[in-house]
Amino acid sequence: MALQVAEQMADYLLTGAVSNALNMPSVTAEEAKVMGPWIKLAGHLGNFIGQMTDEPITAINILYDGAVAEMNLAALNCSLIAGIMKTISPEVNMVSAPVIAKERGIQISTTNQEQSGAFEGYIKVTVVTEKRERSVAGTVFSDGKPRFIQIKGINIEAEVGEHMLYTTNKDVPGIIGKLGSMLGDHNVNLANFTLGRAAAGGEAIAIAYLDEAIDDDVVTALRDTGLFQQVKPLEFEVA
Repeated sequence: MALQVAEQMADYLLTGAVSNALNMPSVTAEEAKVMGPWIKLAGHLGNFIGQMTDEPITAINILYDGAVAEMNLAALNCSLIAGIMKTISPEVNMVSAPVIAKERGIQISTTNQEQSGAFEGYIKVTVVTEKRERSVAGTVFSDGKPRFIQIKGINIEAEVGEHMLYTTNKDVPGIIGKLGSMLGDHNVNLANFTLGRAAAGGEAIAIAYLDEAIDDDVVTALRDTGLFQQVKPLEFEVA
């Protein structure tokens, strides 16, 4: 038994394969090669929406579209739920997350469907609270890197960065310049920038990639301008 445990641990560390685990979905070495980037994406999607949601979550709805719908959904579910729950309890992992979610009375539903759009496959997660629903979708490109492709129903193409700043605003002139100048005034270096909008003059979102975590006083200063409906710093484990 000791030898078997050692061999299984070696398989997991070397190939990502999980076998004969009591509280973890089994993943073969062949699945792990394909699913690795998608498991990472699922975790990032969960972590994104978990950081964005301040109210208690009552339900998590997960949609798998296209190629990803044919993968090991149990493993993907565990990664996504862990991403959400880590924002509440940092010690949570893929094993404990579904258990903790169930203990909190969170209803989890999974839907899989054939390819329905331009992407070969994507994952979309929607969380439900007593006040609102919030959704984010992502995919994995041919380079193996996860991308956010839709936030709040607004199409966007955004890589996952270690330090990010998410803002929403009305699509009017001068917002981008104001955001950039205020970050500069607070000695915050803007490494990259991604935009999306629902329609001209409608709701717009921005994701700024920063070299380091942003201080609370910068976030407060941005909110105090009255130009942004939401200003949210985000942190991700990207290694």
